[in-house]
Amino acid sequence: MNGWIVNILSAFVLSALLAGVVIPKILLIAFRKNLFDEPDERKIHTSLVPRLGGIAFKPVIFFTIALLLGINLYLGELQVISVASEEVRPMAFAFCAIMLLYLVGIGDDLVGIRYKAKFIAQILCGVMLIAGDIYISDFHGFLGLHALHPAFAYPFTLLLIVFIINAINLIDGIDGLASGLCSVALIFYGLTSYFIDEPMYALLSFTALGVLVPFFYYNVFGDPQKQKKIFMGDTGSLTIGMLLCILSIKLTMCAPAADSGIPNPLVLAYSPLIIPCFDVIRVYFGRVRRGKNPFLPDKTHIHHKLLAIGMHQRVAMVSILGASVVLALCNILLSPYLDITLLLLLDGVIWVGVNMWLTQKCKTLEQVRT
Repeated sequence: MNGWIVNILSAFVLSALLAGVVIPKILLIAFRKNLFDEPDERKIHTSLVPRLGGIAFKPVIFFTIALLLGINLYLGELQVISVASEEVRPMAFAFCAIMLLYLVGIGDDLVGIRYKAKFIAQILCGVMLIAGDIYISDFHGFLGLHALHPAFAYPFTLLLIVFIINAINLIDGIDGLASGLCSVALIFYGLTSYFIDEPMYALLSFTALGVLVPFFYYNVFGDPQKQKKIFMGDTGSLTIGMLLCILSIKLTMCAPAADSGIPNPLVLAYSPLIIPCFDVIRVYFGRVRRGKNPFLPDKTHIHHKLLAIGMHQRVAMVSILGASVVLALCNILLSPYLDITLLLLLDGVIWVGVNMWLTQKCKTLEQVRT
């Protein structure tokens, strides 16, 4: 595996360097062509900021992986090429799915696309993953279920893909939050994939992580007055969301069974995505309960509540990232000892409790102000 370690580290460094070169060029073009994310009453930012950072993601990731595989082929690294060749089918369909959502994201960022059209594109991407043999084939004990029949596994996978993609898209509300949460997930998936002997997916994870590092810098620390700040936009959130779908689903298929003494594979897959996934469920049903369109944006996400109780944007972002790491680690460490259904229920209870406290805190502060 030493050759793979070199490739994975090289992919991370090369991806970060390329993104560090491409993102400033995107900023330059965006400011020259006046391609901005306009502030409004729903958004946190008050300055004109380009939202085209995600345009850098897919080209840099694809170029980095293709270049490194080409170099390995040129140098005759048969071990690397042999492993990569075994993943041609899933990777081919996965890359097609990423490409499709990348194009949808560009269209949405530039001219706008109806959410129904985006859902259709996401379902098509799910079909591509299933064609590439990437789908939820086992519940690993959740609700007492294990191996799934394709008649259930395929539609459930489609539903899950749409759910995860939109969860990542909707959590992108304050600087560094979406990219930070995705980075946490990519680190977990990358390390896990490597240790369960799935180095191609570790390579994909750390390549994507490399792209997010320079983006995070420009997104969080960039100054809009100096034309250095950028958002990832739908292009970025849809692309990274699709990547996380691929990595998480593949992890449930590749990891050893839960009874082999390692953490439950389903826990390994969903734990890094707990916060965005639980948040979108709460927000969705909250909108339905209030009689509003569940697909139209509002200011009821977890980060909005933290801002409402007086937290600074950066403090709120760091708090959510810290909570994501702690929850993921606790779940992974507890999964060999607790039933997965009980563990997920405990996660839900904790999430509901925290949100109830935040809601009450917001109401109390609102009463004080009035």
